[in-house]
Order: sequence, then structure tokens, then C-alpha cells
Amino acid sequence: MGMAAAEWKFHVLAVDDSSFDRKLIERLLQKSSCQVTTVDSGYKALEFLGLRQGIESNDKAFPQEVEVNLIITDYCMPGMTGYDLLKKLKESSAFKNIPVVIMSSENVPARISRCLEEGAEEFFLKPVRLADLSKLKPHMMRTKLKNQKLEEIELAAVEPENKGSAEIGIKILPLQSELEPKQVRLQVVQQEEQTLSNNKRKSMEEELSTDRPLPRLEGGIATAV
Repeated sequence: MGMAAAEWKFHVLAVDDSSFDRKLIERLLQKSSCQVTTVDSGYKALEFLGLRQGIESNDKAFPQEVEVNLIITDYCMPGMTGYDLLKKLKESSAFKNIPVVIMSSENVPARISRCLEEGAEEFFLKPVRLADLSKLKPHMMRTKLKNQKLEEIELAAVEPENKGSAEIGIKILPLQSELEPKQVRLQVVQQEEQTLSNNKRKSMEEELSTDRPLPRLEGGIATAV
């Protein structure tokens, strides 16, 4: 199994029953700055991905601790062919979007067409060359961007709830703080109205006291002067 390096950008799961071909593909992928995990059968590939449900086997499963950006598998393998592995991956809702590349030492057009129709991204003839692997990066980049987009969508779904709670608290404070100026203005208006009323009453009293002649008595009868 290939060891991961912190600076490697993509993780590839390589499946081949030939130890020579596994070592070759591992070295080529590492030259392309990829982390590589190698297994020798389609069953172990499913074990690594956690898809061995319903398959009885004594083989030890590998824990999946990192995401897989691409799977490259040999076509001719005992027990489970690369085509069978491809079909199981495409039937899985969790892993159907992982790009799958098939390798084979036999150039059989019908086999190639069947794999491509089932969802394989590429079909390489062995021996695989470094130039062939340069075609893999766009597929791996697309998968990585999809995963990042899903994470952003999940994060965006959580943020509005937190934001909404914060906005409620922020909106309540201004409403409470606005009460005091309103009460002050109301008190000022009431005081002004009271002052005007007092002034008006006082003015009317003064007018009555200065302009209106006082009555005087003449022979017991009050007459105006």
C-alpha cells in the first residue's frame, strides 16, 4: 500500500492482481504527485471503500481514512474483474461520482466500449506510460471540486440559522433603545403644551384686568365707566 505525503494533492486507489503492475503504476502516480493506495483485487478495493456488504470473506479490510479522487483498475483479475468493480462503484450512491479508469494488456474494442458505456473515464492499454497518467488530473480535479462544492453547500445551510439568531438579537436592541427618546419627546411636547396653555390663560387674565373697565356704584346701581 502506498504511503501518503502531506503535500500530495490527489489520492488514487490502484487495483491490480499483478505485483509488478501495481509497483509500476504506483511509481508513475507518485511522480505525478499523487498519493497511492494499492490493492490486489476488486474485493479488497471494495473493502477499502467500505462496500463489502453481503460478501463473505476472511480477507482483512483496510480502513478508509482519506478521500479517494480516482480509481484505476486492471480489467482481467480473478474473482472480480475490473468491469465488475466498475459496475459496483457506479451502483453506489456514495462512490458513483469517483472517476474510474480501466487498464488492460489486451486491445479488445468490444471490451473497451462496454467499460466506457458503463461509466469508465479512460481505458489504457498496458504498459501504462507517464503520458497516459497526465490525462487523469482533469478527472481528479473535477471530483475534488465537487467535494468542495458539497462542503460549501452544507456550510451555507448551517450559517443562515446562526445568522438569523444573531440578527434577532441585534434587531431587538434598537427597538428597546428607541423607546427612551420617544418618551423624552413625548414629555417635552406635553410640557410645551402645558406651558402654552398656562401662558395663554395668563395672557387672557391680564387682558381682562387692563382693558375692561371696572364697574362703580352710583345710587346703588352699578354702571360701567
